[in-house]
Amino acid sequence: MAISKNKLGLWTSTSLVVGNMIGAGVFLVPAAMAPFGSISLFGWVFAAIGTFFLARVFSGLSKMLPLGTGGPYAYTREGFGDFAGFLVGWGYYISIICANSAIAVSFVSALSTFFPVLGSNPIAGVSVGLIVIWLLAWINTMGLRTSGEVQLVTTILKLLPVVAIAIGGLFFIRAENFHPFNNTHTSVFEAITHAAAITMFSFVGIECATIPSGSVENPGKTVPRATMIGLVITTVVYLLGSVSIMGIIPAGVLQNSATPYADAAAIIYGSKARYWASAGAAIAAFGGLNGWTLIQGQFPFAMAKDRLFPAAFSWQNKKGTPYVGIIISSTFVSLLMMMNYTKGLVDQFKFLLLLSVLTTLVPYLFCAAAYVIIRFEKAHLHTGGWLSTILVGACAFAYSLWAIAGSGQSSVYWGFMLLMAGLPFYVWVMYKKKKDVGDSKL
Repeated sequence: MAISKNKLGLWTSTSLVVGNMIGAGVFLVPAAMAPFGSISLFGWVFAAIGTFFLARVFSGLSKMLPLGTGGPYAYTREGFGDFAGFLVGWGYYISIICANSAIAVSFVSALSTFFPVLGSNPIAGVSVGLIVIWLLAWINTMGLRTSGEVQLVTTILKLLPVVAIAIGGLFFIRAENFHPFNNTHTSVFEAITHAAAITMFSFVGIECATIPSGSVENPGKTVPRATMIGLVITTVVYLLGSVSIMGIIPAGVLQNSATPYADAAAIIYGSKARYWASAGAAIAAFGGLNGWTLIQGQFPFAMAKDRLFPAAFSWQNKKGTPYVGIIISSTFVSLLMMMNYTKGLVDQFKFLLLLSVLTTLVPYLFCAAAYVIIRFEKAHLHTGGWLSTILVGACAFAYSLWAIAGSGQSSVYWGFMLLMAGLPFYVWVMYKKKKDVGDSKL
Protein backbone atom coordinates (compact mmCIF):
# COMPACT_ATOMS: atom_id res chain seq x y z
CA MET A 1 0.00 0.00 0.00
CA ALA A 2 2.81 2.38 0.84
CA ILE A 3 4.26 1.87 -2.61
CA SER A 4 0.98 2.56 -4.45
CA LYS A 5 0.56 5.81 -2.52
CA ASN A 6 3.90 6.94 -3.88
CA LYS A 7 2.91 6.42 -7.51
CA LEU A 8 2.03 9.12 -10.02
CA GLY A 9 -1.57 9.45 -11.19
CA LEU A 10 -3.00 10.88 -14.40
CA TRP A 11 -2.84 14.57 -13.51
CA THR A 12 0.59 14.47 -11.90
CA SER A 13 1.87 12.58 -14.96
CA THR A 14 0.21 15.15 -17.23
CA SER A 15 1.76 17.98 -15.23
CA LEU A 16 5.15 16.33 -15.71
CA VAL A 17 4.67 16.48 -19.49
CA VAL A 18 3.24 20.01 -19.55
CA GLY A 19 5.59 21.35 -16.89
CA ASN A 20 8.71 20.02 -18.59
CA MET A 21 7.63 21.22 -22.04
CA ILE A 22 6.53 24.69 -20.94
CA GLY A 23 9.67 26.05 -19.32
CA ALA A 24 10.90 29.59 -18.91
CA GLY A 25 12.01 29.57 -22.56
CA VAL A 26 8.43 29.90 -23.81
CA PHE A 27 8.42 33.47 -22.50
CA LEU A 28 11.12 34.40 -25.04
CA VAL A 29 10.00 32.43 -28.11
CA PRO A 30 7.60 35.12 -29.49
CA ALA A 31 10.52 37.55 -29.80
CA ALA A 32 12.62 34.92 -31.61
CA MET A 33 9.74 34.27 -34.03
CA ALA A 34 8.93 37.93 -34.76
CA PRO A 35 11.50 38.43 -37.59
CA PHE A 36 9.76 35.73 -39.65
CA GLY A 37 6.43 37.56 -39.77
CA SER A 38 3.05 36.01 -39.00
CA ILE A 39 4.00 33.00 -41.13
CA SER A 40 5.85 31.82 -38.02
CA LEU A 41 2.48 30.75 -36.57
CA PHE A 42 2.51 27.92 -39.09
CA GLY A 43 5.80 26.85 -37.54
CA TRP A 44 3.88 26.06 -34.35
CA VAL A 45 1.31 24.10 -36.33
CA PHE A 46 3.92 22.04 -38.20
CA ALA A 47 5.89 21.35 -35.01
CA ALA A 48 2.69 20.34 -33.20
CA ILE A 49 1.76 17.93 -36.00
CA GLY A 50 5.21 16.33 -35.93
CA THR A 51 5.09 16.08 -32.15
CA PHE A 52 1.66 14.48 -32.39
CA PHE A 53 3.20 11.52 -34.21
CA LEU A 54 5.93 11.33 -31.59
CA ALA A 55 3.25 11.40 -28.88
CA ARG A 56 1.48 8.52 -30.63
CA VAL A 57 4.77 6.61 -30.72
CA PHE A 58 5.44 7.10 -27.00
CA SER A 59 1.81 6.32 -26.17
CA GLY A 60 1.99 3.08 -28.17
CA LEU A 61 5.32 2.09 -26.66
CA SER A 62 4.05 2.73 -23.13
CA LYS A 63 1.17 0.33 -23.82
CA MET A 64 3.47 -2.37 -25.18
CA LEU A 65 6.06 -1.88 -22.41
CA PRO A 66 4.05 -0.41 -19.51
CA LEU A 67 6.86 -1.00 -17.01
CA GLY A 68 9.57 0.38 -19.29
CA THR A 69 11.13 2.77 -16.78
CA GLY A 70 13.57 5.02 -18.59
CA GLY A 71 11.25 5.82 -21.50
CA PRO A 72 13.39 6.47 -24.61
CA TYR A 73 16.27 4.41 -23.22
CA ALA A 74 14.08 1.42 -22.35
CA TYR A 75 12.32 1.46 -25.73
CA THR A 76 15.56 1.79 -27.69
CA ARG A 77 17.18 -1.03 -25.72
CA GLU A 78 14.16 -3.26 -26.28
CA GLY A 79 14.18 -2.57 -30.02
CA PHE A 80 17.92 -2.43 -30.77
CA GLY A 81 19.81 -3.92 -27.84
CA ASP A 82 22.24 -2.75 -25.15
CA PHE A 83 24.60 -0.72 -27.34
CA ALA A 84 21.97 1.52 -28.93
CA GLY A 85 20.17 1.77 -25.59
CA PHE A 86 23.35 2.91 -23.87
CA LEU A 87 24.19 5.54 -26.50
CA VAL A 88 20.68 7.00 -26.35
CA GLY A 89 20.73 6.92 -22.57
CA TRP A 90 24.21 8.43 -22.33
CA GLY A 91 23.39 11.34 -24.62
CA TYR A 92 19.95 11.94 -23.10
CA TYR A 93 21.33 11.98 -19.57
CA ILE A 94 23.96 14.58 -20.48
CA SER A 95 21.31 16.70 -22.20
CA ILE A 96 19.22 16.63 -19.00
CA ILE A 97 22.19 17.87 -16.94
CA CYS A 98 22.92 20.67 -19.42
CA ALA A 99 19.24 21.66 -19.65
CA ASN A 100 18.82 21.76 -15.87
CA SER A 101 21.81 24.05 -15.46
CA ALA A 102 20.31 26.40 -18.06
CA ILE A 103 16.91 26.30 -16.33
CA ALA A 104 18.56 27.22 -13.02
CA VAL A 105 20.16 30.22 -14.70
CA SER A 106 16.83 31.26 -16.24
CA PHE A 107 15.18 31.02 -12.80
CA VAL A 108 17.74 33.43 -11.35
CA SER A 109 17.28 35.71 -14.36
CA ALA A 110 13.49 35.79 -13.86
CA LEU A 111 13.90 36.62 -10.17
CA SER A 112 16.21 39.53 -11.04
CA THR A 113 13.09 41.52 -11.99
CA PHE A 114 12.21 41.59 -8.29
CA PHE A 115 15.78 41.48 -6.93
CA PRO A 116 18.08 43.41 -9.34
CA VAL A 117 21.17 42.38 -7.33
CA LEU A 118 20.82 38.87 -8.79
CA GLY A 119 21.56 40.28 -12.23
CA SER A 120 24.52 42.41 -11.18
CA ASN A 121 26.20 40.32 -8.48
CA PRO A 122 27.50 36.90 -9.66
CA ILE A 123 27.90 35.63 -6.10
CA ALA A 124 24.26 36.39 -5.31
CA GLY A 125 23.15 34.78 -8.58
CA VAL A 126 25.19 31.62 -8.00
CA SER A 127 23.97 31.37 -4.41
CA VAL A 128 20.29 31.54 -5.37
CA GLY A 129 20.88 29.09 -8.23
CA LEU A 130 22.53 26.58 -5.90
CA ILE A 131 19.76 26.98 -3.33
CA VAL A 132 17.01 26.18 -5.84
CA ILE A 133 18.95 23.23 -7.33
CA TRP A 134 19.46 21.58 -3.95
CA LEU A 135 16.04 22.51 -2.60
CA LEU A 136 14.44 20.65 -5.50
CA ALA A 137 16.93 17.80 -5.14
CA TRP A 138 15.80 17.43 -1.51
CA ILE A 139 12.12 17.61 -2.51
CA ASN A 140 12.64 14.87 -5.09
CA THR A 141 14.29 12.59 -2.53
CA MET A 142 11.05 12.78 -0.50
CA GLY A 143 9.35 10.47 -2.98
CA LEU A 144 7.63 10.58 -6.35
CA ARG A 145 4.32 11.62 -4.85
CA THR A 146 5.84 14.72 -3.20
CA SER A 147 7.72 15.82 -6.32
CA GLY A 148 4.61 15.05 -8.40
CA GLU A 149 2.46 17.29 -6.20
CA VAL A 150 5.00 20.11 -6.48
CA GLN A 151 4.97 19.62 -10.24
CA LEU A 152 1.18 19.78 -10.41
CA VAL A 153 0.98 22.98 -8.35
CA THR A 154 3.77 24.78 -10.25
CA THR A 155 2.29 23.73 -13.60
CA ILE A 156 -1.07 25.26 -12.69
CA LEU A 157 0.61 28.43 -11.37
CA LYS A 158 2.79 28.84 -14.46
CA LEU A 159 -0.19 28.34 -16.79
CA LEU A 160 -2.31 31.04 -15.12
CA PRO A 161 -0.36 34.11 -16.38
CA VAL A 162 0.32 32.52 -19.77
CA VAL A 163 -3.37 31.67 -20.31
CA ALA A 164 -4.45 35.09 -18.99
CA ILE A 165 -2.24 36.80 -21.58
CA ALA A 166 -3.13 34.35 -24.36
CA ILE A 167 -6.89 34.79 -23.90
CA GLY A 168 -6.94 38.40 -22.75
CA GLY A 169 -4.72 39.41 -25.63
CA LEU A 170 -7.28 38.23 -28.19
CA PHE A 171 -9.33 41.35 -27.38
CA PHE A 172 -6.38 43.68 -28.08
CA ILE A 173 -5.24 42.26 -31.41
CA ARG A 174 -4.64 44.68 -34.28
CA ALA A 175 -4.74 43.10 -37.73
CA GLU A 176 -1.95 45.31 -39.10
CA ASN A 177 0.51 43.75 -36.66
CA PHE A 178 0.32 40.49 -38.60
CA HIS A 179 1.88 42.17 -41.63
CA PRO A 180 4.11 41.33 -43.36
CA PHE A 181 3.05 37.71 -43.59
CA ASN A 182 6.46 36.47 -44.75
CA ASN A 183 9.34 38.75 -43.82
CA THR A 184 12.14 36.28 -44.55
CA HIS A 185 12.58 37.04 -48.28
CA THR A 186 12.48 33.28 -48.89
CA SER A 187 9.80 30.88 -50.06
CA VAL A 188 6.83 30.07 -47.85
CA PHE A 189 8.11 26.52 -47.36
CA GLU A 190 11.58 27.67 -46.31
CA ALA A 191 10.14 30.25 -43.93
CA ILE A 192 7.87 27.70 -42.26
CA THR A 193 10.75 25.21 -42.06
CA HIS A 194 13.01 27.71 -40.30
CA ALA A 195 10.21 28.80 -37.96
CA ALA A 196 9.34 25.21 -37.10
CA ALA A 197 13.02 24.51 -36.40
CA ILE A 198 12.75 27.02 -33.53
CA THR A 199 9.38 25.91 -32.23
CA MET A 200 10.14 22.19 -32.24
CA PHE A 201 12.47 22.60 -29.27
CA SER A 202 9.53 23.92 -27.26
CA PHE A 203 7.96 20.47 -27.57
CA VAL A 204 10.93 18.62 -26.11
CA GLY A 205 9.66 16.80 -23.05
CA ILE A 206 6.74 15.01 -24.70
CA GLU A 207 8.37 11.75 -23.55
CA CYS A 208 8.58 12.66 -19.86
CA ALA A 209 5.59 10.65 -18.62
CA THR A 210 7.20 7.48 -19.99
CA ILE A 211 10.45 7.82 -18.03
CA PRO A 212 9.09 7.03 -14.52
CA SER A 213 6.45 4.65 -15.96
CA GLY A 214 7.43 1.91 -13.51
CA SER A 215 6.24 4.25 -10.75
CA VAL A 216 3.03 5.36 -12.46
CA GLU A 217 -0.37 4.03 -11.43
CA ASN A 218 -1.70 1.77 -14.22
CA PRO A 219 0.99 2.97 -16.68
CA GLY A 220 -0.53 1.21 -19.70
CA LYS A 221 -3.46 3.63 -19.57
CA THR A 222 -2.15 6.58 -17.57
CA VAL A 223 1.03 7.31 -19.56
CA PRO A 224 -0.63 7.41 -23.03
CA ARG A 225 -3.44 9.63 -21.75
CA ALA A 226 -1.04 11.96 -19.91
CA THR A 227 1.13 12.24 -23.03
CA MET A 228 -1.74 13.15 -25.36
CA ILE A 229 -3.48 15.48 -22.88
CA GLY A 230 -0.16 17.19 -22.21
CA LEU A 231 0.41 17.72 -25.94
CA VAL A 232 -3.06 19.26 -26.44
CA ILE A 233 -2.70 21.64 -23.49
CA THR A 234 0.79 22.72 -24.52
CA THR A 235 -0.13 23.26 -28.18
CA VAL A 236 -3.16 25.39 -27.33
CA VAL A 237 -1.13 27.51 -24.89
CA TYR A 238 1.74 28.00 -27.35
CA LEU A 239 -0.46 28.86 -30.31
CA LEU A 240 -2.89 31.19 -28.51
CA GLY A 241 -0.04 32.93 -26.71
CA SER A 242 1.85 33.55 -29.95
CA VAL A 243 -1.25 34.80 -31.77
CA SER A 244 -2.07 37.24 -28.97
CA ILE A 245 1.44 38.62 -28.53
CA MET A 246 2.08 39.00 -32.26
CA GLY A 247 -1.30 40.69 -32.63
CA ILE A 248 -0.65 43.10 -29.78
CA ILE A 249 2.99 44.09 -30.34
CA PRO A 250 4.29 45.18 -33.77
CA ALA A 251 6.94 42.82 -35.20
CA GLY A 252 9.62 45.53 -35.23
CA VAL A 253 9.16 46.09 -31.51
CA LEU A 254 8.58 42.46 -30.61
CA GLN A 255 11.81 41.14 -32.11
CA ASN A 256 13.80 43.49 -29.85
CA SER A 257 11.85 42.64 -26.70
CA ALA A 258 13.59 40.77 -23.90
CA THR A 259 10.28 40.18 -22.11
CA PRO A 260 7.49 39.77 -24.71
CA TYR A 261 4.94 38.24 -22.33
CA ALA A 262 5.57 40.95 -19.74
CA ASP A 263 5.22 43.65 -22.42
CA ALA A 264 1.93 42.16 -23.60
CA ALA A 265 0.67 41.85 -20.00
CA ALA A 266 1.38 45.56 -19.42
CA ILE A 267 -0.69 46.49 -22.50
CA ILE A 268 -3.59 44.24 -21.52
CA TYR A 269 -3.75 44.62 -17.74
CA GLY A 270 -1.61 47.67 -16.91
CA SER A 271 2.03 48.33 -16.05
CA LYS A 272 1.98 46.36 -12.78
CA ALA A 273 1.09 43.20 -14.70
CA ARG A 274 4.74 42.99 -15.75
CA TYR A 275 5.55 41.67 -12.32
CA TRP A 276 3.14 38.77 -12.33
CA ALA A 277 4.24 37.89 -15.85
CA SER A 278 7.83 37.79 -14.58
CA ALA A 279 6.64 35.76 -11.60
CA GLY A 280 5.11 33.33 -14.09
CA ALA A 281 8.49 32.97 -15.80
CA ALA A 282 10.16 32.28 -12.44
CA ILE A 283 7.52 29.68 -11.54
CA ALA A 284 7.87 28.12 -15.00
CA ALA A 285 11.61 27.74 -14.46
CA PHE A 286 11.10 26.40 -10.92
CA GLY A 287 8.50 23.86 -12.08
CA GLY A 288 10.57 22.86 -15.09
CA LEU A 289 13.63 22.31 -12.91
CA ASN A 290 11.56 20.22 -10.48
CA GLY A 291 10.24 18.02 -13.29
CA TRP A 292 13.63 17.51 -14.89
CA THR A 293 15.21 16.83 -11.48
CA LEU A 294 12.75 13.97 -11.14
CA ILE A 295 13.81 12.76 -14.58
CA GLN A 296 17.53 13.09 -13.83
CA GLY A 297 17.05 10.61 -11.01
CA GLN A 298 14.69 8.16 -12.74
CA PHE A 299 16.53 8.00 -16.07
CA PRO A 300 19.98 6.80 -14.89
CA PHE A 301 18.16 4.62 -12.32
CA ALA A 302 16.64 2.62 -15.19
CA MET A 303 20.04 2.23 -16.87
CA ALA A 304 21.72 1.23 -13.61
CA LYS A 305 19.09 -1.49 -13.02
CA ASP A 306 20.09 -2.95 -16.39
CA ARG A 307 23.75 -2.68 -15.36
CA LEU A 308 24.52 -0.19 -18.12
CA PHE A 309 25.30 2.62 -15.66
CA PRO A 310 27.18 2.64 -12.31
CA ALA A 311 25.28 0.72 -9.64
CA ALA A 312 25.17 3.75 -7.32
CA PHE A 313 22.50 5.31 -9.54
CA SER A 314 20.13 2.46 -8.62
CA TRP A 315 20.42 2.89 -4.85
CA GLN A 316 17.08 3.90 -3.32
CA ASN A 317 16.04 5.37 0.01
CA LYS A 318 13.03 4.33 2.11
CA LYS A 319 10.75 6.37 -0.16
CA GLY A 320 11.82 4.32 -3.17
CA THR A 321 13.70 7.30 -4.62
CA PRO A 322 17.10 6.89 -6.37
CA TYR A 323 18.62 9.47 -4.03
CA VAL A 324 22.27 8.87 -4.94
CA GLY A 325 21.51 9.49 -8.63
CA ILE A 326 19.73 12.74 -7.74
CA ILE A 327 22.67 13.88 -5.60
CA ILE A 328 25.29 13.05 -8.25
CA SER A 329 23.23 14.64 -11.03
CA SER A 330 22.53 17.78 -8.97
CA THR A 331 26.27 18.12 -8.33
CA PHE A 332 26.95 18.15 -12.08
CA VAL A 333 24.10 20.62 -12.61
CA SER A 334 25.56 22.89 -9.93
CA LEU A 335 29.00 22.87 -11.54
CA LEU A 336 27.62 23.70 -14.99
CA MET A 337 25.38 26.41 -13.56
CA MET A 338 28.38 28.07 -11.88
CA MET A 339 30.24 28.00 -15.20
CA ASN A 340 27.67 30.44 -16.56
CA TYR A 341 28.68 32.97 -13.90
CA THR A 342 32.42 32.53 -14.38
CA LYS A 343 34.08 34.85 -16.86
CA GLY A 344 35.87 32.84 -19.50
CA LEU A 345 33.67 29.78 -19.04
CA VAL A 346 30.43 31.21 -20.44
CA ASP A 347 31.35 30.06 -23.94
CA GLN A 348 31.97 26.55 -22.66
CA PHE A 349 28.57 26.56 -20.97
CA LYS A 350 26.85 27.62 -24.19
CA PHE A 351 28.86 24.99 -26.04
CA LEU A 352 27.54 22.28 -23.72
CA LEU A 353 23.99 23.45 -24.37
CA LEU A 354 24.67 23.22 -28.10
CA LEU A 355 25.80 19.63 -27.63
CA SER A 356 22.59 18.77 -25.79
CA VAL A 357 20.43 19.72 -28.78
CA LEU A 358 21.15 16.61 -30.81
CA THR A 359 21.08 14.28 -27.81
CA THR A 360 17.44 15.23 -27.15
CA LEU A 361 16.48 14.45 -30.74
CA VAL A 362 18.35 11.20 -31.42
CA PRO A 363 16.23 9.27 -28.86
CA TYR A 364 13.11 10.33 -30.76
CA LEU A 365 14.59 8.90 -33.95
CA PHE A 366 15.42 5.57 -32.33
CA CYS A 367 12.06 5.34 -30.54
CA ALA A 368 10.15 5.91 -33.79
CA ALA A 369 12.02 2.99 -35.36
CA ALA A 370 11.73 0.86 -32.21
CA TYR A 371 7.96 1.45 -32.18
CA VAL A 372 7.55 -0.45 -35.46
CA ILE A 373 10.03 -3.18 -34.51
CA ILE A 374 8.50 -3.85 -31.08
CA ARG A 375 4.98 -3.71 -32.51
CA PHE A 376 5.85 -6.51 -34.94
CA GLU A 377 7.57 -8.53 -32.21
CA LYS A 378 4.63 -8.10 -29.81
CA ALA A 379 1.81 -8.54 -32.31
CA HIS A 380 -0.27 -10.36 -29.69
CA LEU A 381 -0.77 -7.11 -27.77
CA HIS A 382 -3.00 -5.69 -30.53
CA THR A 383 -1.93 -2.06 -30.06
CA GLY A 384 -3.14 -1.00 -33.49
CA GLY A 385 -3.31 -2.04 -37.13
CA TRP A 386 -0.15 -2.75 -39.11
CA LEU A 387 -0.76 0.08 -41.54
CA SER A 388 -1.36 2.68 -38.84
CA THR A 389 1.72 1.45 -36.94
CA ILE A 390 3.96 1.84 -39.97
CA LEU A 391 2.42 5.20 -40.89
CA VAL A 392 2.80 6.66 -37.38
CA GLY A 393 6.33 5.27 -37.01
CA ALA A 394 7.40 6.55 -40.43
CA CYS A 395 5.98 10.04 -39.81
CA ALA A 396 7.59 10.26 -36.36
CA PHE A 397 10.90 9.03 -37.80
CA ALA A 398 10.78 11.53 -40.68
CA TYR A 399 9.93 14.39 -38.31
CA SER A 400 12.77 13.46 -35.96
CA LEU A 401 15.22 13.24 -38.85
CA TRP A 402 14.05 16.61 -40.16
CA ALA A 403 14.38 18.09 -36.66
CA ILE A 404 17.96 16.82 -36.41
CA ALA A 405 18.81 18.34 -39.80
CA GLY A 406 17.15 21.60 -38.76
CA SER A 407 19.20 21.83 -35.57
CA GLY A 408 22.21 22.92 -37.60
CA GLN A 409 25.44 21.39 -38.87
CA SER A 410 27.39 22.37 -35.77
CA SER A 411 24.87 20.72 -33.43
CA VAL A 412 24.87 17.53 -35.48
CA TYR A 413 28.68 17.32 -35.61
CA TRP A 414 29.37 18.02 -31.96
CA GLY A 415 26.37 16.03 -30.79
CA PHE A 416 27.70 13.02 -32.71
CA MET A 417 31.13 13.52 -31.11
CA LEU A 418 29.47 13.63 -27.69
CA LEU A 419 27.73 10.31 -28.33
CA MET A 420 31.00 8.77 -29.47
CA ALA A 421 32.69 10.06 -26.31
CA GLY A 422 30.50 7.61 -24.41
CA LEU A 423 32.07 4.58 -26.14
CA PRO A 424 34.96 4.12 -23.67
CA PHE A 425 32.45 4.29 -20.82
CA TYR A 426 30.31 1.66 -22.54
CA VAL A 427 33.31 -0.65 -22.97
CA TRP A 428 34.11 -0.28 -19.26
CA VAL A 429 30.49 -0.92 -18.23
CA MET A 430 30.21 -4.04 -20.39
CA TYR A 431 33.57 -5.35 -19.15
CA LYS A 432 32.48 -4.89 -15.54
CA LYS A 433 29.08 -6.45 -16.29
CA LYS A 434 30.64 -9.57 -17.84
CA LYS A 435 33.20 -9.79 -15.06
CA ASP A 436 30.48 -9.68 -12.42
CA VAL A 437 28.51 -12.38 -14.26
CA GLY A 438 31.64 -14.53 -14.49
CA ASP A 439 32.36 -14.11 -10.77
CA SER A 440 28.80 -15.08 -9.90
CA LYS A 441 29.20 -18.40 -11.74
CA LEU A 442 32.27 -19.38 -9.72
